[in-house]
Amino acid sequence: MIDVGLVGGTGYTGVELLRILAQHPEVNVKVVTSRGDQGTKVSQMFPSLRKFTDVEFTSPDLDALCACDLVFFATPHGVCMEMAPALIKAGVKIIDLGADFRISDVAEWSKWYHMEHTCPDLVAEAVYGLPEVNREQIRNARLIANPGCYPTATQLGFLPLIEAGLVETHNLIADCKSGVSGAGRQGKIDFLLCETSESFKAYGVGGHRHLPEIKQGLARANKGANVGLTFVPHLTPMIRGIHSTLYATLKADVADIQALYEKRYANEYFVDVLPKGDHPATRNVKGSNFCQIAVHRPQGGDVVVILSVIDNLVKGAAGQAVQNMNIMFGFNENMGMQQPALVP
Repeated sequence: MIDVGLVGGTGYTGVELLRILAQHPEVNVKVVTSRGDQGTKVSQMFPSLRKFTDVEFTSPDLDALCACDLVFFATPHGVCMEMAPALIKAGVKIIDLGADFRISDVAEWSKWYHMEHTCPDLVAEAVYGLPEVNREQIRNARLIANPGCYPTATQLGFLPLIEAGLVETHNLIADCKSGVSGAGRQGKIDFLLCETSESFKAYGVGGHRHLPEIKQGLARANKGANVGLTFVPHLTPMIRGIHSTLYATLKADVADIQALYEKRYANEYFVDVLPKGDHPATRNVKGSNFCQIAVHRPQGGDVVVILSVIDNLVKGAAGQAVQNMNIMFGFNENMGMQQPALVP
């Protein structure tokens, strides 16, 4: 049994993390912080957690967090890096669901996040928490940079082809759609029901913060060589889900791309490669930590279309964080996340 703290427990990612941890037999949630809601019971803000937790929100207190074995940060960028050095020094492991440690080039991070990084030395140590790529490094890590939602779906979709060197990497395309919960639990006009319902729009076409993270991961799969990627995110009128439609051009004829994907993910519990010809849907993974992937080659041409879907709050955030926690502490990787998706 490990003691866990959560900094930033009032957002959608935070409550999703609490929902999953409530089902985990080896976790005691000891501290949940919120500066604005200290003294309020978590179950009062989120009645779905009644009978699962009696924890109250507290103001972030370093001493209390240092008494934990692991601290999750479900906070905006810039928060984790301020507290991480002291926690690491105290022997506490960290999983940051924010962006503070995802991009290894600190100057590039500052360019996209518009602030100076306060602990670049820890950026160099942080392990990028995509288990399907970095499982062995995750086992011994002190600090995990949990991947973003778009980067998770996109990288898992592209990786088999890029690792095998089968596609041109200068003109990759990621056409991605997200549910509104990806924007966070905040009152903004753009995310009101009347603004999003029965509507569909692209955003961030000129540049999205997840672009350098995706390119970094794909470059690593490409033996360190840079990739060219056009990434266009869209907001869809649904609560949960990411659907990434990915396009790549083959370098040469490939006999069986389906077999390539099935072999690459044969031992990955949370990646489900669908039978040839199938089409995944976001509802297939709602509330679960699974990524469903289907690969197509329309009309037998040289363009491969990969369809990759996840729940943005689970495999795209809280679920992947728990998956990383399980690896770090030697638990079964799927512990606490063995339930199937919600239907409808």
